[in-house]
Amino acid sequence: MSWTRDDIAARASRELKDGDYVNLGIGVPTLVPNFLSEGIDVTFQSENGMLGVGPFPLESEVDADLINAGKQTVTALAGASFVNSAESFAMIRGGHVDLSILGALEVAENGDLANWTIPGKMVKGMGGAMDLVAGVARIVILMDHVSKGGEPKFRKSCSLPLTGANVVDMIITDLAVFERKERGSSSFRLSELAPGVTLDELRSKTEAAFTVD
Repeated sequence: MSWTRDDIAARASRELKDGDYVNLGIGVPTLVPNFLSEGIDVTFQSENGMLGVGPFPLESEVDADLINAGKQTVTALAGASFVNSAESFAMIRGGHVDLSILGALEVAENGDLANWTIPGKMVKGMGGAMDLVAGVARIVILMDHVSKGGEPKFRKSCSLPLTGANVVDMIITDLAVFERKERGSSSFRLSELAPGVTLDELRSKTEAAFTVD
């Protein structure tokens, strides 16, 4: 048994604090607003220039002009604002975003992140990933624990081109949660296992070294 995409997003939502400004990457991170705890005031930012992103719309609420960075239709919360791309990235690069929740192709045990390209495959571009990992204080990664081919995605070192070096603070996969207190001075620690997942199974599917309390 393992966590579903919704389970992963719900677990990530528990990392959000009242007053946070949060950027969401494409894929599973876009599900996080659907699980925000009642009473928590969080402002979601999308690098295409939207501040105040809400949950996905019902069919009757769809507005084709309201999209996130992944070009999915979203809703706008009361007080939402819209800016151009330059101002949106100035907010990111200026350190005004508290947390970014991103997807990943690979994460290394030292916190390196690869999430923008696979050599030889067509990509539209790296988007804002490199700006986000350079300018945001805390990076949380949501990903499947293994690739479609069954290879570990939490690795000794990344084999794909890096998005950023030593930038990941927390990893939430369909099997487990890993976190570290300080970048560069502490290793990732296993803090949770998904229901039904054993430590032996996790180790067999993880290349990276990690500590267990």
